[in-house]
Amino acid sequence: MKQINIRFEQDKTLDSIDVVIRAGEKDHDVESLIDQLSQNKPQKLTLLDKNDCPCVVDKNDVITVTSDGKQVRVITKKGIFTAKQTLQNVEESLSSRMFLRISRFEIVNLMKIRKYDFTIGGTLRIEFEGGMETWASRRYIPLIKKKLSGEEGYLC
Repeated sequence: MKQINIRFEQDKTLDSIDVVIRAGEKDHDVESLIDQLSQNKPQKLTLLDKNDCPCVVDKNDVITVTSDGKQVRVITKKGIFTAKQTLQNVEESLSSRMFLRISRFEIVNLMKIRKYDFTIGGTLRIEFEGGMETWASRRYIPLIKKKLSGEEGYLC
């Protein structure tokens, strides 16, 4: 891990704590630090239910987040919800330790995966708790293999 310099700046105009991370690039060390800091804030998503009513969903309950280009759907055990944000914005609000993008249109919760199989043809089938399954895009396979093997330090 890179050296981290910590300093406190008092600003009496602020009512909350404002943390800014400054680095040359957003690499694994920065992501890890962001994850550690974000563990203290509520892990909730504000989504729309089937009646378009706002509701709050715990990020730990999310199984997968998908997009068809028009609508972003968040699938949980409790149902399917709609996000008003883009898939990229939802992805940025999710922990990079727990969630993994497997295609241009889908992000999965690593903690909800029951098993995964790399096929002879080079594709990846992912099965979740409860039997739901999805397929990863071939373009994302190298990144997925790296993350699932723990090479990036994401998995314990």
